[in-house]
Amino acid sequence: MTFHPQPQAGQPKPWAFPAPDRSTLPNGLTVLTCHRPGQKVVAAEVSLAAPLAAEPDGLDGVATIMARAFSEGTDKHSAEEFAAELERAGATLDAHADHPGVRLSLEVPASRLAKGLGLLADALRAPAFPDSEVERLVGNRLDEIPHELANPGRRAAMALSADLFPATDRASRPRQGTEDTIKRIDAAAVRAFYEAHVRPATATAVIVGDLEGVDLGAIIADTLGAWTGNTAEPKPLPPVTADDHGRVVIVDRPGAVQTQLLIGRIGPDRHDRVWPAQVLGTYCLGGTLTSRLDRVLREEKGYTYGVRAFAQVLRSNADGTGAAMLAISGSVATEVTGPALEDTWTVLRTLAAEGLTDAERDVAVQNLVGVAPLKYETAAAVADTLADQVEQGLPDDYQAQQYARLAETGTVEATAAVVNAFPVDRLVTVLVGDAAQIEEPVRALGIGEVRVIKGV
Repeated sequence: MTFHPQPQAGQPKPWAFPAPDRSTLPNGLTVLTCHRPGQKVVAAEVSLAAPLAAEPDGLDGVATIMARAFSEGTDKHSAEEFAAELERAGATLDAHADHPGVRLSLEVPASRLAKGLGLLADALRAPAFPDSEVERLVGNRLDEIPHELANPGRRAAMALSADLFPATDRASRPRQGTEDTIKRIDAAAVRAFYEAHVRPATATAVIVGDLEGVDLGAIIADTLGAWTGNTAEPKPLPPVTADDHGRVVIVDRPGAVQTQLLIGRIGPDRHDRVWPAQVLGTYCLGGTLTSRLDRVLREEKGYTYGVRAFAQVLRSNADGTGAAMLAISGSVATEVTGPALEDTWTVLRTLAAEGLTDAERDVAVQNLVGVAPLKYETAAAVADTLADQVEQGLPDDYQAQQYARLAETGTVEATAAVVNAFPVDRLVTVLVGDAAQIEEPVRALGIGEVRVIKGV
């Protein structure tokens, strides 16, 4: 029997994260464009300098309600008409608010880009914010809150933020507001927040896709270029501060069969030169199924389906300062909560004493750098990353340089970074579980004072 010859892999083509073209419109809007041949669905991201820290006192969540209300009608279309126009254009429009600001995301076929950007521009230029629609969005948000409080992962994140940051810092409170603050939000509050923070001079639009044959300059001028507003600079954000002395907070859930773990502190963000090494070391610690934490807690002990270590940027300032949340997250059976925490601390201490291996470092580099072309196959993925860079005050070539730095980072450097990121005596541990069963075993570990709070 004769078989067809087995196909052989060819030489890999060089790849780099795409570099955008930057310009500024007469209205002050910054525009980043990136031509991606073959990407017939164009992605547009508009980043607004409306951070959660700018929300008025007692109105936490107003940025979220405003973001959701952008698609609820304009001066040209009612909410229903606006939705129908998006559908006719084959477009989707989403928006959300987070600590850095409010983000609107549009995806539309390249052939209908003018229509899609026109609708996006209308939403930014003249949102209607009808009383009835804002009331509906407030009601929807109130309905979401009990579900979030019932989710162990979300509840752990809330408890960690509340304990880690000062009560006066917006980062200490839920991103999308609480029941008390959401109830106070009405259409007038949304309009006031919009008037105070939404303007082209402090916004950036990112447009990515196959732009061949598209008169992009004319389309942008007729759509986003028609948006007007004042040129006031955004207020500087306060620096991120946190108290990360070692301690344990147990959110009591009587009868829970699992304990949700969230162990965290704040550390350097992407402006710091240690960031690439920190990313690499954190990946070795808990970034994949072969990481140290998974190898011990999942493979050897069978305590969990998986544990992850990660870094999440909180907010960055124009002066290049900022902070990231460094955390370890997972869930374990209630009866092994104590042993699982003990083994986690053993992994961290062993890492500090022995360091990473070259093999661990090489696998991490391959997984982080080698798969990058797959990660950025879509225009939306590229646009999202470029918008992140804008919000964090990073240069346009940051992501491209990041991959080069990751590839150059050595084992010793990655070890030092991850050990400094997760010092065993400066970690705040949140446990959402049955306090009656887990409190004493956790106290016996001696990893910090233990406090029990009521769960939901």
